[in-house]
Amino acid sequence: MAKKVCKKCKVFVKGNECPLCHGNQFTESWQGRVNVINPDKSSIAKKINVKTKGEYAIKVR
Repeated sequence: MAKKVCKKCKVFVKGNECPLCHGNQFTESWQGRVNVINPDKSSIAKKINVKTKGEYAIKVR
């Protein structure tokens, strides 16, 4: 089973609601992923505008 990604905030989701934006629009079509452990110190998190730790997709279709 492919992992679901929220279309709005690009975070990987296990249930039927996004934990960040509480949305319900998901896709299984994504490319690349990045794990953000400490968003305050991460230059990559700043570039992709992430403020919460978690697993994110880089490109969502």
